[in-house]
Amino acid sequence: MLKINFKGQEINCVEGDNLRKVLRQANLTPHNGGADWFNCKGIGSCGTCAVKIKGEVSPLTTVEKWRLNFPPHNIENGLRLACQCFILSNLKIEKYDGFWGENVL
Repeated sequence: MLKINFKGQEINCVEGDNLRKVLRQANLTPHNGGADWFNCKGIGSCGTCAVKIKGEVSPLTTVEKWRLNFPPHNIENGLRLACQCFILSNLKIEKYDGFWGENVL
């Protein structure tokens, strides 16, 4: 059993689980504000589930590379799309401010 630490909560999951689905099943959201309702529902096109991840997840997908290279994102910020990540280890997740979570400190 793996663990995810997000917003002060610890969530159990299984290796290979999709990060966005695990968070949603735990009644948590990788989205800010209205993006919780207005998002692509996990296909990677909107970019609103962008988070900072400490730990191991699956490699960047083609869709994720495209979206994170399109404003307001910048792939150099090191964010990942929760909907495109499959969990491979214990994780610590951080969500930044902004509609897309793009306001990296």
